[in-house]
Order: sequence, then C-alpha cells, then structure tokens
Amino acid sequence: MASRATAQKWLEELTQIPTASGLEHRVIEWVRRWVERRPDLIVKTDSGGNLLITQRGRKKASPVLAVAHMDHPAFVVTGVDGKHVDFDFRGGVNPEYFANARVEFLESTPLVTGRVASYDAAIQSGVITANSAGVEVGMIAMWKFSGRRLPADRFAAPACDDLAGCAAALAALDKARAKPALRHFGVLLTRAEEVGLVGAIHAARTKSIPHDARILSIETSRASTNSPIGAGPIIRIGDAVTVFDPELSNRISRAVASAGIPHQRKLMDGGGCEATAFGVYGYQATGLCLALGNWHNRGNLDEFEAGTGSPVPMREEISLRDFHGLVDLLLIAATAVDVETGLKERFDSHYWDVVGILTAAADR
Repeated sequence: MASRATAQKWLEELTQIPTASGLEHRVIEWVRRWVERRPDLIVKTDSGGNLLITQRGRKKASPVLAVAHMDHPAFVVTGVDGKHVDFDFRGGVNPEYFANARVEFLESTPLVTGRVASYDAAIQSGVITANSAGVEVGMIAMWKFSGRRLPADRFAAPACDDLAGCAAALAALDKARAKPALRHFGVLLTRAEEVGLVGAIHAARTKSIPHDARILSIETSRASTNSPIGAGPIIRIGDAVTVFDPELSNRISRAVASAGIPHQRKLMDGGGCEATAFGVYGYQATGLCLALGNWHNRGNLDEFEAGTGSPVPMREEISLRDFHGLVDLLLIAATAVDVETGLKERFDSHYWDVVGILTAAADR
C-alpha cells in the first residue's frame, strides 16, 4: 500500500515524462509496469488506447472510476530540414508564449535545444531553429524552463496537468487494494484530452467502461484567488461547459466534510474537463481537482491577461498537501457515491416543523 513518500515518488516520475496528445506511449509504458507489479490488478486497453485498471475479484457495487488523462500540451515534430524543425502544437497556449521561446527535444540523444522561430496560432504549427541532429519526426519537445525558488509545500514539474491526476488516481487504487469494501474502485487513464476530450469521448461512445460506472474526473485546474493552491483538494461541481452530477457531488461533499479533510468546493470554469464528456453520454460523473499554478506552463498568466506582465513559460505548480489530500478524498468518494445525503429527509423534517407559517398566512 502506497505511503505518502511512495505516492510522491510516483508523482515526481510521472510529471517528468514527455507526453502529448496521441503520443502518450511513455506514460502508458510506465503505467503498465506499475500494474504488472500488482497481480491483483487487471489492465485493459480499449480501441482508442485508453487504459482501464480494475481489481480482480467479485464486486458488490457498481464501478467507481477515477479518471485522469495522460497527455499534456507539447510540441510534436512534423518535419526536419537542417536547422529547421517543423512542429504542431497540441494543446491550448496563447500565441504570445511562443515568441522566441526556448524548447528542448526531450527524446533526443544528446539533448537538443532550440528556439521557436515562427508560430501560426490559426493552425497551431510553426518552426523551431535548432541543430537538429538526433531530432526525428514524431518526437516531443517542451518548453525549456528556468528555475525559481519554490514556496514551502510547492511541487513544480513540466506536466502536472494531468500526470499529477494520474499519480493521485494510482496512489488511491494502491490503497484501495487493501480494502475489500473498495473492490469496485478502478482507474481509467485517457488519451488526447488536450485536443478536445477525445479519449474520454471515445470511451463513452464505444462503451468501453460499464454503463453503470460512476465517474470521478480528476484534473489539475487553474488556480485563482477564489480557489488557491494549498487550501485543499477541490470538489469540482462544474467546468466552463456545464455543471456535473449534483447527487454525486453532494454525497462526496458531505462525506469529506464529515471526515474532516481540508478541501474546497468550487465551480472551476477556466476550461472544460472529462466529466462533461461522460455526462453528455449518460454517465453519472463529477469532478475532483487540484489548484494549479502556471496552467499549461503559462507563467505570469494572470498578469499577462491583465496587461501587467510578460508571458514566460514556467513549470506547473501544485501543493503537495493538496495532492495527498486528493488521494484521501478519492478513497472517501469511492464509498460516498453510494451513501444517501439525507437532504430530502432533512427538508421534509424542516417543512413539517414550520409549514404552519404558510397555513397561518392563508387563513388571514
């Protein structure tokens, strides 16, 4: 069963792996090795390459699946010609962040660095100038970051979104293995989220997960003054597109509050998330997330949008306390989705206590 130190080790390893939409193979290899060391787990790959990890043995309840995506915004090499490297960028980043930005081809040997010479936001493609020996079509490049001193409890990495979510989901599953009552808890790791929730849509449309599965969609979502880093993991009741299943959200909120876990309950509307995709296709789905700094590696994003700061690529940042809290929250949520909130009973009781106010007014 994963200790906090072990869970943090997985977090550190996963968030350093080069990945992009459609090119999640290195993350998939890491996850497969992780599953192979646990004979009580089963991993299945659907026709879209999503990974479904479940526990062996009979289940007493409908599945609860923690869902996270394995891709992150990144440069994908599409052509190499001398010192010119053509790329597509898969993911959402403001075009201003590309101007003369330094990048690293993380899969090249030796490591190749270069600078963005041009970028066309309309087609999300451009050219990098670099000594391209060792660079090949299909390779992944990411921003080259400068270091900065981190506040206490902060963790920074190239790709917290959503590899921190993957690490939390796997850490929770590792703990659930020791709890017979959580045999129904599993993990779905999806592909190509950053280009429009494609992996989640595929899983829902092809019904590669059970129709009665309850979805806990994990994200790392843009922090704000209303949802700060370090104030606890977040029960996400909606995104920029829709609100999530209220019954699941309420059951989890009530259970987490009773357990005394520091947490937040927020509408995180900075972007869309996979809970929306699953909800559209008829699944019960809600969201959980970590507040994220430098979302999509966009340093100074608030200041840049306000016109008071420069766009500088930076590592993404989360709170370690929030991360470990999310692991604990997932385990509580896996049970809470089947526990009634008692809200109707409370409302009924209150109604009969004070309904006389209505009848007294009607008699006048």
